[in-house]
Amino acid sequence: MGKIKIVQGDITTVEVDAIVNAANSRMLGGGGVDGAIHRAAGPELLAACKKVPAEKGVRCPTGEARITEAGNLNAKYVIHTVGPRYGVDEPAERLLETAYQNSLNLALAHGCQSIAFPAISCGVYGYPLKEAAHIAISVCTRPEYDPLTICFYLFSEDMAAIWTTALKNHCHE
Repeated sequence: MGKIKIVQGDITTVEVDAIVNAANSRMLGGGGVDGAIHRAAGPELLAACKKVPAEKGVRCPTGEARITEAGNLNAKYVIHTVGPRYGVDEPAERLLETAYQNSLNLALAHGCQSIAFPAISCGVYGYPLKEAAHIAISVCTRPEYDPLTICFYLFSEDMAAIWTTALKNHCHE
């Protein structure tokens, strides 16, 4: 089984091959983790995002992922993924699962050995934390992702505790 770490901390400071950004479909920055990553990465990240082709303003549809250079972050890449808005984008569970899956697949395709995730869809998109943690852990523990060291960088102590419980429960299933 690959290594999974759960850390309460600031994802913008982590040294990994790829940092995952919980982006919106336009990929031009926003609030929460998205805004924090863009601020820490500097203007190079926004410039890299603008190079991603957009169709009707959408650079990354919900559940998909795109990869760019990381600007001033301690990472080679930023993988932008768009999680579902809970109660709006359906099927929410499947879309959240594919957001994690597509991010991990891009990391592997680009030779990454380490990746850091925030809690995708758990901020303004309103995904229930325990359900989101279960989905995240169940995708990240699949055998095809064993080559990766996966870190979850979570904003609060409560969130880190929920992810830790989900990981423990998964290991005992």
